[in-house]
Amino acid sequence: MLDKYDGIILASASPRRRELLGLIGIKDFKIIPADSEAGYPSGLEPGKAVEHIALKKAESVLEKIGGDPSGSLIIAADTIVWLDGSALGKPADAEDARRMLRALSGRKHTVYSGIALLDRDGVLTGGAATDVWFKSLSESEIDAYVATGQPLDKAGAYGAQDLAALFVSRIEGEYFNVIGLPLYTLGAMLSRLGVSPLRQEK
Repeated sequence: MLDKYDGIILASASPRRRELLGLIGIKDFKIIPADSEAGYPSGLEPGKAVEHIALKKAESVLEKIGGDPSGSLIIAADTIVWLDGSALGKPADAEDARRMLRALSGRKHTVYSGIALLDRDGVLTGGAATDVWFKSLSESEIDAYVATGQPLDKAGAYGAQDLAALFVSRIEGEYFNVIGLPLYTLGAMLSRLGVSPLRQEK
């Protein structure tokens, strides 16, 4: 448990975000997902858009717990894969996953994440952007990866932590951002709140 807080709430059902919090020693927390994904507001650049959505998720969970975080800290996040001026969400089906992977093949794209930390004193938002380069993919590689089912629940139809690691030739920025939660950025934000996973009570 982070000192200063009686409890931590993760506003996400993502198993990857749960695992990443555990990686930095935050293991005793509740999972209360936001009710639904809010739409991205028009006119905002992608980095600000994901911060906006993360804030909406945190506020949604705050409503679920009665509008008062009391001694808890709510951690919310949103991540998008950005290519050619638009976001690549989770594929609708296997063919949609193939379409996304063909679009990413041999090119650079950017992964944006926004984080919102909400407690009784207010809210803090921040974010990270990471450039990712894919090697050129053959149709047989795309078909073999899609056949595993791994791309179907991931934005951009890939996970850098699974077999798609074979496709990623270069990353510039926070690695864990590509997985779904930029841990360096999260740690810096927690420090601004006066807490750190490095100073947890035993």
